[in-house]
Amino acid sequence: MIERMTKYSFILLDREKEGFLEDLSGLGVMDISRSSKAIDERSAQMLREAESLKRRIELLEKGTWNRDEGYAALLQQKADAERELDARLPWGEFDPAQAQALEKSGISFHYYIVPEKKFDPAWEEQYAAQVVCRKDSKIYLAVAAAVGETLPIPFEPVAGPSGTMAQAQGRVSDASDAIAARVAALEAERESLPELKEKLADQKHDLDLYWARATGESAAEDHLAVYIGFAPSAKDKEIQERLDSMGYFYLAAAASAEDNPPIKLKNRWFARQFEVLTGMYGMPVYDEFDPTPLLAPFFLLFFSMCMGDAGYGLILIAIGLMLRNMKGGLAQSWRLVTMLGVGTLVIGTLLGTFFGISLAEASWVPQVLKDCMITGEIFGFNAQMVLAIAVGVFHISLAMVVKAIIYTRRFGFKETVSTWGWVTLIVGGLIVGGFALAGVIDAGVTKIALMAIGIVAALGIFIFNKPGRNPLINIGAGLWDTYGMVTGLVGDVLSYIRLFALGLAGSMLGASFNTLASMTLGSNPTWQWFFFVLIALIGHSLNFAMACLGAFVHPLRLNFLEFFKNSGYEGKGTQYNPIIK
Repeated sequence: MIERMTKYSFILLDREKEGFLEDLSGLGVMDISRSSKAIDERSAQMLREAESLKRRIELLEKGTWNRDEGYAALLQQKADAERELDARLPWGEFDPAQAQALEKSGISFHYYIVPEKKFDPAWEEQYAAQVVCRKDSKIYLAVAAAVGETLPIPFEPVAGPSGTMAQAQGRVSDASDAIAARVAALEAERESLPELKEKLADQKHDLDLYWARATGESAAEDHLAVYIGFAPSAKDKEIQERLDSMGYFYLAAAASAEDNPPIKLKNRWFARQFEVLTGMYGMPVYDEFDPTPLLAPFFLLFFSMCMGDAGYGLILIAIGLMLRNMKGGLAQSWRLVTMLGVGTLVIGTLLGTFFGISLAEASWVPQVLKDCMITGEIFGFNAQMVLAIAVGVFHISLAMVVKAIIYTRRFGFKETVSTWGWVTLIVGGLIVGGFALAGVIDAGVTKIALMAIGIVAALGIFIFNKPGRNPLINIGAGLWDTYGMVTGLVGDVLSYIRLFALGLAGSMLGASFNTLASMTLGSNPTWQWFFFVLIALIGHSLNFAMACLGAFVHPLRLNFLEFFKNSGYEGKGTQYNPIIK
């Protein structure tokens, strides 16, 4: 399947690009492209407004109130009030107005905060001193003295408490109430998120339009680097948290087919091994389908049929297991090689060949295994050739069904009436024919079913292939389409005979090398075994190499040409390639 992508639009000054790319490469998931646009006073203002609005939307969506300037100011105000209250608490209830009145009468107060270990209790007897509070190993001391009198206490006096306790507590309470009111206002503002998002989209559109109109004009001050990046939507939360911490202005939105995002395939472990083959042809576009889950089993089947020898399957399995312990190059495909080996072992056994030896004729092979082998004739034709043709018919029929479904999803049923007509005719006809040959339905039912299929298919192919168009033009187009379809399908189906031909050629060459090697033995072999082994080893090595080449190229051709053509797969997408640090 095609993994969903998120489109990121980054806007920053051109001189910031190096640091930006360095930061972005650290994410390791962003596929990026770049262009430059002129910036002037107006576009700079538009960009600032868009960035401010984007931050506001993020604040409201995530509830990060500390990014709101008003909320942050109120938090600071509360923190200041709490520090003032903490400093005020040790002095207890104190009325500064009374202190000022006493000062006018010639008495002033001095305040000290003295470490408990350095406090001298004699001060309470020598001076008009009063211990107000003991807290955190400190003594809060108030001393009354005549105005202008110097006290011999060896500590610097501190500022006295300002305001009453009630006033200090009131400031904390007022700040808490203001914070609660601010949060309530922000929560209420969340209801305007749809309007804010729409306004941001409009501002982005206006900015793009302004730049488009200003193309070719000289830049007044600087250039903007505009980066468009794509990353998997599954990582949105992680990516956006990192981008927010970097401080760059960006816009994020779900990618659409019009954005032509890079393609990242996401398949289960079996199909994942064959993604490299899909990449060889071309990645799908964003609204296309991922052919890998269909390519995987058929490529495995076709490869195994072309190899056609169970012994060669064992060699492939051994090669795959050896590659597992290596690094780089082909070693990364060890699972694929091993799977191809397993498939060749199974299919080669069913086809009855083991290192060129006919298993169907070997006396040492159990009869129960021989009964599972595909041998003999069907309708007077070689059974393995009939199998290859049957596989081809099924493969192409599946491709036509896939095309009808995918095109309907992409373009609508109105544009795919003709495609459904051909699917009805060919696939429906094959199903009815199969039931008839199997005896499930009698001749009368078969005739009626085929007539119904023919009528429905003819209407789709010749009359309604382009709804709303002149019927005569539709008929002409249908006739031309019929000519191309019939000649193309016949050639496509016959192409699958290569599955039989390559497997047969490989088994015959293997048998020939066995015969040549056996000719060196004579009636009582001794040293002749050396030449037997040498000829067999060289012969089968050459045959194995040629079989692997043919078994790789021709299944690719059947999938790339026959299947992809009939399924409507285009493969014009770009592979996902993130910048990685």
